[in-house]
Amino acid sequence: MSTVGTPAAAGSARPGWFARLPVRSKLLALTLLPLLGVLPLLGAGLLWWTDTALDGLLRTKVRADLAVAHGYFERVLAEVGGSVAGVAESHSLARALQAGADLQPLLQRYERRERLDFLRVLPPDPALPDGTSVEVLAPAQQGLLGPALRERVAVPLLATRNAAPTERAVEDRAMVLLATRAVRDATGQLVGHVQGGVLLNRNLPFIDHINQIVYPEGSLPLAEWGSKGTATLFLDDVRISTNVRLFGGEAEERAIGTRVSQSVRNAVLGSGQTWLDRAFVVQDWYVSAYQPLADSQGRRVGMLYVGVLERPFVLLKWAALASIGVLFFGVMILAAVLSLRWARAIFHPLERMEATMQCVEGGDLAARVGEVASTDEIGRLAQHLDELLATIDSKTKQLTHWNAELDAKVAERTQELQDAQRQLVQAEKLATVGQLTASIAHEVNNPIAVIQGNLDLLRELLGPEGAARVAPELKLVDAQIERMRLIVTRLLQFARPAEFAGYVQPVDPQRMLEDCLVLAGHQITRAGVQVQRHFSATRQPALNPQELQQVLVNLLVNALHAMPGGGTLTLRTADVGEGEEAAVAITVQDSGPGLAPELLGQLFQPFVTRRKEGTGLGLWISRQIVERYGGALEAANAPPQDNGAPGGAVFTVRLRAEA
Repeated sequence: MSTVGTPAAAGSARPGWFARLPVRSKLLALTLLPLLGVLPLLGAGLLWWTDTALDGLLRTKVRADLAVAHGYFERVLAEVGGSVAGVAESHSLARALQAGADLQPLLQRYERRERLDFLRVLPPDPALPDGTSVEVLAPAQQGLLGPALRERVAVPLLATRNAAPTERAVEDRAMVLLATRAVRDATGQLVGHVQGGVLLNRNLPFIDHINQIVYPEGSLPLAEWGSKGTATLFLDDVRISTNVRLFGGEAEERAIGTRVSQSVRNAVLGSGQTWLDRAFVVQDWYVSAYQPLADSQGRRVGMLYVGVLERPFVLLKWAALASIGVLFFGVMILAAVLSLRWARAIFHPLERMEATMQCVEGGDLAARVGEVASTDEIGRLAQHLDELLATIDSKTKQLTHWNAELDAKVAERTQELQDAQRQLVQAEKLATVGQLTASIAHEVNNPIAVIQGNLDLLRELLGPEGAARVAPELKLVDAQIERMRLIVTRLLQFARPAEFAGYVQPVDPQRMLEDCLVLAGHQITRAGVQVQRHFSATRQPALNPQELQQVLVNLLVNALHAMPGGGTLTLRTADVGEGEEAAVAITVQDSGPGLAPELLGQLFQPFVTRRKEGTGLGLWISRQIVERYGGALEAANAPPQDNGAPGGAVFTVRLRAEA
């Protein structure tokens, strides 16, 4: 009897690992695995192709640059040959040779006309062939060079990274473009040879012209990233003429005397190959092209080089690769989001039903699946489950409702008791503080009255003349007594705010600052501080003068503390604003180190100070006083001075022109 498809047969087989996965994992595997497998392979292939193509383009460019440079080099070589040929065919030279005249003035004139570095006449030698080539002259062969040219020949060798080991210290050979032409008379008889050319050692105009031809202004891309081209002539492996700099800048010494890397030397001079690859040049990597230079005997005696700095193109390559990576990553993210969104429509209702059943098992009978977006079999199953749970919940809903009401009433009564207790404690604290404040004010008023009485007695004992001599000191004592009375008044205001009545009056800002300078005069003199006044205010704000004095004295003392070794204290007053915004600005500026950035944000908070002996309440109290009259107290740092020194701290008091 067949058992295929029967429940027993189905239950006997153990499910595989995929069958045991949740529905969410199965759907994600089916949608994301192809996406995560195909797109990364495509992205990696495109990245590899971009990297290879860009490297190929760079090598193609330097190959073309080398062709341009070599073409110009061959043209100059041909021009040297043509110039020497023109001199050899000159009738003036032939006549001078036949006449045995002094040839030096004539040769110098030909040198200047043909722009040759050297020119000489040799005796007739039928074995000496005509020709133009690159030649290397040993020190014993440099007699044809003048003294000035011989000074250019010697090139001290500089230690160069990756160069082949050598015991030489100086390259004393000369590399020249040398042309030789026969000189014949009118009958065709050989009467001598003309030999001339151009010295390549330290020939900076020549190499700069090659560089300008290969890399004219604006020809290189990525100029804003530091892209630049270079050209060099090598004698053997030594740079004898180059525009490569030793340290990279335009103003630094050229890298004459440095040497090519050993790998390039072996490939170009050793094997005669043309190098088209990256190479380390003096201090950086360049995409380079090297071509060997051979003399008339076919010996490789030097190299012609052109190259561009690799770093800008590497940055471009990485930027392109990063862009491709970001693009593919973005496509993957978008595809993943869409796949998850579509898969969510299947597994989300099932997960909600499972979570709902777990909540019900845990005692939450009000849990529901709710509406689902799908209207298929899964959606209908979720609706039937909610109807079943609603029937169960209706049996316990009323009991739950009464329990909730009871809990709410208990919580409400508990909160009322806590509020009442808090208000009682606060009232007791305020009453205690008020009694203590009133007692302190009463006790302070007694010594103030004694001081004031003795001060009046002192005036009577001194008499009018004696009192006049110490009038400023007596006036200062009166002002401080008045200040103490104001402090007592504030204490009484706190203790009995309903009985306190303050007073305001128009105040002259300039006069108030002068009075404050008198109070702080001893500290100013002791600190060696110079005071600069810039008073231009004409308005008189209305406020309590004693409170304004307290604010200004606090700002002056803070400024003096910022200049312990002396400095300049600048005081300014000015009218600012018009109409309802009319105000007076009083500025106190020191020449100290200024305010630290982290201090500016919390400067006017209580207990913030930079001094160990300070309380950190002065600026906080000062701002409270100024804002009580509708004003503002601000702090900032002045701009740096011309010599770079800090400009100091600036505190500005803005007071309304109207009370």
